[in-house]
Amino acid sequence: MILKEQEIDIPPHKGGGRVLGYLEEAVVKRAGNKGIPIRFAVTESGPKGYHCELGVLSGLEDESLVQQRPIFELVRREVENSREFNAVMIVPTGIGAEIGGHAGDAAPAARLLAGACDTLITHPNVVNASDINELPENGLYIEGSVLSNLLMGTVGLERVRANRVMLVTDRHKDERITDIYVNAASAARASLGTDCPLVVEMEEPIRMLPEYSSSGRAVGRVEGLERLCEVLRRHKGEYDAVALATLVEVPDEMLVGYFQSHGEIINPWGGVEAMLTHAVTLLFGVPAAHSPMLESMEVLNIRLGLVDARMSAEAVSMCFLHCVLKGRHCSPRIITDRMVFAHPGVLTAADVSCLVIPDGCVGLPTLAALEQGIPVIAVRENRNHMRNNLEELGFADGKLFIVDNYLEAAGVMAALQTGVAVSSVRRPLAATKVSVEGAKRKLAAKIGGLAANKKKASSKDKGKYSGVGA
Repeated sequence: MILKEQEIDIPPHKGGGRVLGYLEEAVVKRAGNKGIPIRFAVTESGPKGYHCELGVLSGLEDESLVQQRPIFELVRREVENSREFNAVMIVPTGIGAEIGGHAGDAAPAARLLAGACDTLITHPNVVNASDINELPENGLYIEGSVLSNLLMGTVGLERVRANRVMLVTDRHKDERITDIYVNAASAARASLGTDCPLVVEMEEPIRMLPEYSSSGRAVGRVEGLERLCEVLRRHKGEYDAVALATLVEVPDEMLVGYFQSHGEIINPWGGVEAMLTHAVTLLFGVPAAHSPMLESMEVLNIRLGLVDARMSAEAVSMCFLHCVLKGRHCSPRIITDRMVFAHPGVLTAADVSCLVIPDGCVGLPTLAALEQGIPVIAVRENRNHMRNNLEELGFADGKLFIVDNYLEAAGVMAALQTGVAVSSVRRPLAATKVSVEGAKRKLAAKIGGLAANKKKASSKDKGKYSGVGA
């Protein structure tokens, strides 16, 4: 089984209809039967159309084993629950985001937004900082593909008190490195109270190869995924969530170059990690997150010096795993049975009040929000490699807010929560629109109707007499 990225160019969307439906049809037509789509992004759009990047899983012998719905499937929400104000915050992995593109450096923004809502639903890329995880107290930590499915309306989330977290790691040729990861699991058990029923060491590891797409986005290739799948199948029923720690083949010179780039080089690990966890969640329907394994003990001796503050969590960590173990400790259960969606303890698309994203990001979450009528708040200051104009997607009035920074985003969230029109607290205040309804309007409509009927009759007569002449 292989995970890899495809790039697809799609002509511009003309006429009415759903943008999501149009892109789905085009992707299915171009991807054919080459595999199962697991991850999708529009990296650039304009008059020439859409440049899309698609993560594809191929080599799965029995597609009936897939636990999740197809990634493009949408179940429209019929109502919006206004009892609570729940926000979704996304910083897509591997796009070189100014805030959140490094090592948990979007966590302060997440804590800010969490203070403006009842629940903040976010994903590992926002709060994972190697051996640090700063998930807000009212945060829900879910894998990126589950977050997309939540907004698409195909899954619900059930809060849990705790999960049984199984750790799957490579059996490294250097036993000292394998010991570090087992010790990390023990530390989570002893200090966090995590129930880690089992650590599985894979003698035949999967291969994770980092790559960059033409847009500059971090992606990658995963080979030998069937070996990991066999482990997860063999121990099914023994775990509720999965922590993965496997080797990502990043050369030493790329590692040093990344840390010395002062944030100019996109984190090479994140893209291929996201592809792996998307696939695991798709196939097994359980929360999953990944931590890269140390390549060698010599890596710990590399002198990095003083690095960009956004990367410092990685520079001071040894095995980068505790953030995953802490995040998966209480990550919500994934519910796919729609009969259970109405249960008061299950959070669904109907419970989502807004989506906060970096400006220019168009993926399944943004497209789902467009379809579901969920307000989107786009943050300009969080610059990234995506090249899309969100205003061209056709959002309804009052459903797209483009702000300068996360401080403004929190203000818009507060306005949405309290029912205050954002325009009413800005100046200048626009004049109130007035439409005159009455006799004059009715007369104008009547005259317009008579003129239209006359024109229609004239057209019919013209056609009749033309036929006679012929």
